[in-house]
Amino acid sequence: MEKRTFSVEWLAQSSHGGAQSAAAARSPPGDARVRQTPEDRGESRLTSRAAEPSGRPRTKFSSAQLQELERSFREQRYIGASEKRRLAATLNLSQSQIKTWFQNRRMKFKRQAQDAR
Repeated sequence: MEKRTFSVEWLAQSSHGGAQSAAAARSPPGDARVRQTPEDRGESRLTSRAAEPSGRPRTKFSSAQLQELERSFREQRYIGASEKRRLAATLNLSQSQIKTWFQNRRMKFKRQAQDAR
């Protein structure tokens, strides 16, 4: 059985219910239709993905929020449920924003530690 790769455009089209019929949307790449890649359109792959709208806008943390988040991170790199609730209430952020900030901060810490070697 032959393995086929699926283009980003085909996946996006089939998941967003493009203008095609349901049967045509399910047809794998390699069929008779011509597909343009981002490079064909004069775009880089990064540019085309970055142009897609995301679910919500990026959160811009205030300096006071960042100061409190950094202080908490210095005390403990992994946040517990009660500390997450406390920070969310104190900083007027959601618990998922706190969780994501800590995940991102741990990755930044890891990169900094690797760069220091």
